[in-house]
Amino acid sequence: MTSASVESPAVVTGGAGAIGSVLVRALLDRQIEVRVIDNFSSGRPELLPTSPPAGRFHLTTADLREPDRYYEQFRGAKALWHLAANPDIRLGVADPTVDLEQGTITSFRVLEAARRFDVPKVYFSSSSTVYGLPKVFPTHEEYGPLEPQSLYGAAKLASEGLFSAYAHCYGIRSYIYRFANIIGPGMGHGVLVDFFDKLRNDPGRLEVLGNGRQAKSYLRTEDCVAGMILAGERASEPVNIFNLGTEDRISVREIAEKVVAAHGGRARIEYAGGDRGWVGDIPQQLLATDRIRALGWKPSSNSAQAVDRTIAELLAGRKVSPAS
Repeated sequence: MTSASVESPAVVTGGAGAIGSVLVRALLDRQIEVRVIDNFSSGRPELLPTSPPAGRFHLTTADLREPDRYYEQFRGAKALWHLAANPDIRLGVADPTVDLEQGTITSFRVLEAARRFDVPKVYFSSSSTVYGLPKVFPTHEEYGPLEPQSLYGAAKLASEGLFSAYAHCYGIRSYIYRFANIIGPGMGHGVLVDFFDKLRNDPGRLEVLGNGRQAKSYLRTEDCVAGMILAGERASEPVNIFNLGTEDRISVREIAEKVVAAHGGRARIEYAGGDRGWVGDIPQQLLATDRIRALGWKPSSNSAQAVDRTIAELLAGRKVSPAS
């Protein structure tokens, strides 16, 4: 496998999100010109660099469904990093148009922009949800058939198909990353944020959706971004698909116990029951990461360590102490 390179300028959609903002900083550190497009529906301005290098950072506030508002950002670009999407699986189940419009259609729009302006490389943040309920653990990239259980997963899989088709039809090299649960200080949703919010509202009780035996892999944002960039530098097939996760997993019960302990250990944990937290939830997930590890990538922590570090950051960021 011959080496490739991460090129400049780079367009980053969703650059004000929890993962996108970490990617933006990593690209800037590599002296890459970064052009962020975000509508701030879930991204936050405070996650973006406060003093970016002059001439190497550009921000366009736009909805990806309205390409006329951002097409010019693709002029002269050498790479597209497409991270923008609806982050809430439950929202997509409640309103099926959300993931269609904010997932599949926006993927088509940005790929068309890349084709129109001859962008040679595109990167896509997909998800382990494309595997549905796999019967093999750890689950390899070649696993099939892929049967998503949610509209979110369906939109990710449809977008993967578009990225693959544009690679083969138009010669745009594509990188597709299937994420485990990605966590870090900038996240605005997910099990840890949910638990913190619930304990803020009721310090004496923590409701856990499902039976608590759901178990998944948790990967830090900085490890995720490092893997994405490394694959972009070292893999050069027309379509490059990589799982990104840790080699272990942690249960929701263990996470709940850690969060309660961090809040002083007084809250009682109550389980709603059932093997899933919500419609479309994938109760068991563990990705095989042999392919990305063969390129030289390795996460800095396992799932439990990633959870512990993120809990500490949330405690500090929200100014929560065990005595509060």
